[in-house]
Amino acid sequence: MAIIGYARVSTTDQDPQLQLDALNAAGAQRIFTDHGVSGSKAQRPELDACLDHLREGDVLTVWKLDRLGRNTVHVLQLIEQLTDRGIGFRSLTEGLHTDGPMGKAMLTVMAAFAQLERDTMIERTRAGLAAAAANGRKGGRPRKVDDADAAKARQLKAKGITAPDIAKMLGCSRATVYRYLSEN
Repeated sequence: MAIIGYARVSTTDQDPQLQLDALNAAGAQRIFTDHGVSGSKAQRPELDACLDHLREGDVLTVWKLDRLGRNTVHVLQLIEQLTDRGIGFRSLTEGLHTDGPMGKAMLTVMAAFAQLERDTMIERTRAGLAAAAANGRKGGRPRKVDDADAAKARQLKAKGITAPDIAKMLGCSRATVYRYLSEN
């Protein structure tokens, strides 16, 4: 029997160290880690490798249930496949495991709550974006160059000045200049 860990972070900016530390403390002999992969994606390279690596008697261990997946049906299907192969499952944060009927029942309930949490977060994000748009605010990165500077860039370009020189004059990148020149 081996404890095999799986960790996942959704963006490349995030650090999986907290998960890795917890999995190591739980006795994981090997840990597979997906970086920059959303939990809603069915195909995750390291999870696929982990599932291939698992053998009968092993226990797949995750730091938190939502690291395995946020879709209840997908998580439960994965765990059912593991159970059919004689592989256990354990989630450290929630204290869930597939030992016995109570563990399986609690796992089902917690997977449903994980999906509810994700769906609620998506709903709030969409509502916030809609409210911002209704108030005239646009999402995304603020403009580096204001409308006056964009107009100035167009005038300078019309006079034959190159984009790199315009960028130096305005204190922005050449790519920014090209973007504003292409707007009109």
